[in-house]
Order: sequence, then structure tokens, then C-alpha cells
Amino acid sequence: MSKKHTESLGDIHSSVSTENKTGWKKILAFIGPAYLVSVGYMDPGNWATDIAGGSAFGYKLIWVLLASNLIALLLQSLSARLGIVRGLDLAQASRITYPPFVNFWLYILAQIAIIACDLAEIIGMAIGLNLLFGLPLIWGVSLTITDTLLMLFLMNKGMRKLEAFIVSMIFIVGLSFLVEMFIVQPDIKEVALGFIPSNLTGNALYIAIGIIGATVMPHNLYLHSSLVQTRQITRTDAGIKTAIKFNMFDTVIALNLAFLVNAAILILAASAFFKNGYFQIAEIQDAYRLLENIFGKTAPVLFAVALIAAGQSSTITGTLAGQIVMEGHINLRIEPWLRRLLTRALAIVPAVFTILHFGDEGLGDLIILSQVVLSLQLGFAVIPLIHFTSDKKKMGNFAIGTLVKIGAWASALIIVGLNAKLVYEQVNSWIQAAPQSAFWVYVVVLPIVGGIVLLLLYITLRPWLFKHKDQPIYIPHGIASQLGDLGAIEYHHIGVSIDFSKNDTNSLRHAIMQGGKKATYSLIHVVETAGARYYGGEVLDHETQSDVDNLDQYISALIKLGYKAEAKIGYGIAAIAIADIVNKEKIDFIVMGSHGHKAFKDLIFGTTVNKVRHMVNVPVLVVKPFGK
Repeated sequence: MSKKHTESLGDIHSSVSTENKTGWKKILAFIGPAYLVSVGYMDPGNWATDIAGGSAFGYKLIWVLLASNLIALLLQSLSARLGIVRGLDLAQASRITYPPFVNFWLYILAQIAIIACDLAEIIGMAIGLNLLFGLPLIWGVSLTITDTLLMLFLMNKGMRKLEAFIVSMIFIVGLSFLVEMFIVQPDIKEVALGFIPSNLTGNALYIAIGIIGATVMPHNLYLHSSLVQTRQITRTDAGIKTAIKFNMFDTVIALNLAFLVNAAILILAASAFFKNGYFQIAEIQDAYRLLENIFGKTAPVLFAVALIAAGQSSTITGTLAGQIVMEGHINLRIEPWLRRLLTRALAIVPAVFTILHFGDEGLGDLIILSQVVLSLQLGFAVIPLIHFTSDKKKMGNFAIGTLVKIGAWASALIIVGLNAKLVYEQVNSWIQAAPQSAFWVYVVVLPIVGGIVLLLLYITLRPWLFKHKDQPIYIPHGIASQLGDLGAIEYHHIGVSIDFSKNDTNSLRHAIMQGGKKATYSLIHVVETAGARYYGGEVLDHETQSDVDNLDQYISALIKLGYKAEAKIGYGIAAIAIADIVNKEKIDFIVMGSHGHKAFKDLIFGTTVNKVRHMVNVPVLVVKPFGK
């Protein structure tokens, strides 16, 4: 079994070559991972905080955006360094450092954060569809589940095509806001003054914390440490150093572009609303309507298109992050489309509940709540990351230096401190808003917060206080065994799946190559009509009769050629029927023709070959169609 299936995002690990390239071609080979990461900084959650900040305080919070971006740059560079040097993503490094119990809760918190982030994407997409086409929000929320198909399609097309799609979405967002900057014509002098730090109190502090939480996203740290491993590099000090340098270029460019987009949203809100006396615009829908009232049709349409693009691209990167944390923390690997579907379904539930019980107006508050939930996870990603990249024993010459370490711990302290304040204010507001419910806050919420604080203290202090050996890196498929005598194997009973296509001849030829004239050949065909599913062997419909006749023709032809052959008909679901026949007839080798489906067809028609492989204990030879 290939080693690559034990790596982070195994299907695309080391799938992009960087060797034998120089100059701009070398730079372009490394460009991509940070762009996928950067879309997390342009999702609807960022939009909500940027719009609130710009409308309520004008240009005064641009410096908070800049500070958040600098922190994100530092932490993302550490994330890329971890993936390049150790060949582990952040979740995998956590798994071999902390006990299974701790990893389980780290996974739960990371998954909750991903669901919270996905919730913001759902709301953003629904709002964008509502603004452009008048589609009711409840229908827009429900339709967002279909993006699972788009994700599946792009994942099957390869890493470069996925990156190209994301970059095109970023281009749409950036172009939309560039055009809107010309429309609103902001005051350049006042924009420049906004980069000077000012005192933060009251609502300005609350919004600033929201901006930081929405910018420094935890799942992006997991994502970046894995995506940098999609590049093939030379595992020497020189090769690793080169990879770190070019990934740093990628990170700086991509995250600064994300900063410009977020700054554009805040400037747009300040120019359109604050300057026109609208000081409490906190919802995306209100921003759209006011843009239409002040600037006509063009600006709001661009705004809605950019919103949809941002939500769609962030959804895909969230799916990748979900795969990374699941496989990394708890070693659970399931199909990407199924994981995506589960995450989306869990995120849709609160959105639908909010619309039904609080109306469309409740979605704005729900986005803010999703950012609060998201911010809780930050410390659990940032602190282990700093520990891992500071470890000279594991990182060698590539461990971070003293100045970088000081900057990283200062960033962590700021993030955890501000998020702690955010949580405190949120809990306190719940108690004050509904005193009759204070009992449940004390009984339910505070113990949860206490448990989270204890977990945070544990992952912070353990590397300093307790000497430990890393757990062995679990390899899902085991270790290669010692090779001995490799004599030829004789198969006595070979099964061949038949579907009456052009591939049958190829499958039979490969089967005969394995067994010659000594083996017995069972030709297996499964009738999959509705009648066959319900009545099994009792069905006598036209398709069944036709299939039996066709199979008999194959048998007669093989017998005339001197081979021992027999027909086996199955009924119902193909994979189950084939596996039943193989096990019942004690077939010791099976040849199956690959149907050649990809992406959407796999989802619709199923992947029979893969299912059969997991249901039988004999070798399976998969024969592709001619020309594939």
C-alpha cells in the first residue's frame, strides 16, 4: 500500500510538482495553499463585523484589521513551517503529543468551530441569493446543501483545479469591491488616519474583538499546515528552506489581498453609511438596501455577487479543514462528500430554527454568535502550534527563533485574553437579559466554560511541565511486512463481473490470464431492476430474461473454447449481490470491470468496486474500460 495514504489529505499529498523549476515558475508552483486559506478571512462572518465597524465608527477600526492581519500572517507562517518541516498537519502533531482523551475534545471543539464557520457561509449564501433573486431565506438556506456536489466535483478534478476555482472566487470578490471603491469615493486622508491605533472601549471593543476572532480562524491553521504538503519538495535542509521561503511569499501575498478586501468592506460601510448618518448598520441585508438607495443598482448587485462567491469558496476550504481535523485528531476517515453533508446538515439546523422562530431578522445575530463560538477554538489551535514549531528536538534548525517566539506568544495572549473577555461579556449579557434563566447559565454554561479553561491550561502547560515521548504516528494500513518467497499463486475458482458492455471482453481476457484452462470461471451478473430488488430470484421481468439469455451466450462461447464456465445471477444491489455470490461459491479471485464514472456519476450510480472490495476476503482485479 502506498505511503501517501497515511499523509494529511492523502488524496492530494505531494500532488503538485515543484522540482526542475526556477524563477517565476518556481514561485507559481508554490502559490495556491495560502489563497485557499485566505478565503476564510473573507467569509460572511468577516463581512458582518466589517460592516458593523465601518458603519458605527467610520474608518477608526482599520488599524484593528491591520493588527489582525499581522497576527494571522505570523501564525500562518508557523502553520506552513510545521507542515513543511515535520510533514505533519497541526491535528496530526497534536495526536502524537497529547493523550487520546484530550485529542477527542480537541477534535470536538475544532469540529464545532468548523460548523460555526459553515453556519456563517450558509447565511451569507442565503442572503446573497435573496438579494439577487428574491429567493426566501428559508429556501436559500435549504439550497446551500447542494454545494456538496460542487465540492465533490472539484475534489475529483485535482488540487490545481480546486485552487484555480478558489482564486477565481477571490478575484470576483476583489474586483467587486474595487469597482465599489470608485463608486463611493472614500476620503483618502481619513482612511489613512484610521491606521493610527486608538483607544477601544464599549461597543468599539466588542466589534474589534469580533474582527480579530473572524480574522484569525482556527481551522485555517489546520488547513494551511496540510495544504503546504501538496507540494513535492526535496527533503534536504536546502529544499526545506526553499519551500519555507516560497510559501512565505504565498502567505504574505494572499493574506494581504484578504486584508485589502476586508479593509474595502469596512471603508465601503464607512463611506456609504457613517458619512451619511447611518450609524447602526450591522446586518448585511441593510448594507445592500442602503447601497441601492444611495448609489443605485450597480453597487448592491456587485455586493451580492461577491457575497455568494465568498461564501462558496469558504465552504470548500471548510470541508478540507473538516477532513484534516477528523483524520488528524481521531484517525477517522470517511468519504469527503459524506463529511461535507454531515457538517452542512448540522449547520443548517440552527439557521432554519432561527428563521422559523425569530424570523429573517435573527440571522444577523446568529452570524455574530457563530463568530463568538469560532473564537473559543482559537487558543486550542494557536498554543499547540507555537509549542510544536518551538521544539528544537523535532524542528531542528527550523525551530522558530526567540523574536518570533515572543511575537507568537504575545499574539496568543492577545487572542485568548480578548476572547475570554468576549465570552465573559456574552455570558454576563445572557444573565442580565433574562434573569429568570440565570440558573441554567450557572448550571450548564459555566461548567462548560470551566472545562474549556482547564483543557486550555493543560495543552499550554504539559509541554513545559511534563517530559514525554511522542506517540508513534499511526499508519492506517500498517507497516510493510518482510518479503519472503514470492512463488506464483494458482487460482482455482475465478469470478468475473459481467455488465454486457464493451468492457466484458477485457475482463474475461484478464481472468483467463490468471487461471488458464485449469480454473473454473463463474460469470456474475446482477439484475438491478425494481422488481429484482423486492422479489429477488422470483422476478421474471423482461430485463431479467434478457440478461439470463445473454449470460448463457457467454458461457457457451467459453465452453467451446475449452474453458470451464458457469453462470451466476444476482438480484438487487450490485455490490451486495456480487459479494454474496463470491462468499457462497468460495471464489478465490474476482475480476471486475470499472464503469469509469467520475464525480457526479459516482454519487448517483455508486461505486460498486470499492464496496465489493470491503465485503470480500479475496483479491480483486479492477479492469478499466478500453481507452481509459
